[in-house]
Amino acid sequence: MAFTPLLPLGGVAGWSLLQRIEDRQRETFEKSPEITRAVAHFQETIHKAATAEDLVNDRQLLQVALGAFGLEDEIDKRAFIRKVLESDPLDTRSFANRLVDPRYRDLANAFGYGSVLGARVVDAGFADKIATAYKERRFEVAVGDADSDLRLAMNARRELAKHAAEAERTGRDGSSWFAALGDRPLRAVIEKAYGLPDAFAQIDLDQQRETLRAKTRELFGEESIAVFSDPEKVDTMIRRFLARSAAENGTGGYVPGQGAVTLLQAGAASFANLVQSRFG
Repeated sequence: MAFTPLLPLGGVAGWSLLQRIEDRQRETFEKSPEITRAVAHFQETIHKAATAEDLVNDRQLLQVALGAFGLEDEIDKRAFIRKVLESDPLDTRSFANRLVDPRYRDLANAFGYGSVLGARVVDAGFADKIATAYKERRFEVAVGDADSDLRLAMNARRELAKHAAEAERTGRDGSSWFAALGDRPLRAVIEKAYGLPDAFAQIDLDQQRETLRAKTRELFGEESIAVFSDPEKVDTMIRRFLARSAAENGTGGYVPGQGAVTLLQAGAASFANLVQSRFG
């Protein structure tokens, strides 16, 4: 990537610095030729992609579509992605909804090719919404090139807020906790922030959820994941994660981007069987 954010510090200090300079760094990043070309092509062309086949056959369009959901590494799996896109978002047994990784479901729902209401690519504001998500995710990738933990932190900031909002909207706190457990990058942050052992992933899924609820109540005064609708509590979680990670890793053996790339590419795969049994 042509532009890499300036992040001379890691850990909690690096997170504090990133928050101070993030807006300026984003602005510079989004003006880079690679990003401006990709976004311009998407905004000018996406309305012509009337079918999922049209979308997957235009690599530039597909790059932005997948990048907006953190799925850029799937770009060569065109048949698979087409099947995802053609899934009915409202059918719990559709292909996208049966996949463990929720990003596929979000992708299918956003584009709506399999919906009875038809594709959303001509809807007002659709192109801008996807382009904004693409730029956000690509900026996180750029941050990860400098510091993998900061990429995980940015991902957690977004995803915790999303799960909290879903819990508030539906009143189904348990489902939102299970969704968080199925999100491998996010659960890596939560587990480290809460000081949970490696063996935590091996216990019963219901027990995992109850453990997270108990830890959340202990630290934040209530057990619902909806507590993370408060940005200050999200920030507290992230700072705990970064502090523990720095204490564990020290300054040696750090490989920029490696940890976040591995986790974010893998998605929810590590916990596929557990979450599949819960929602399948």
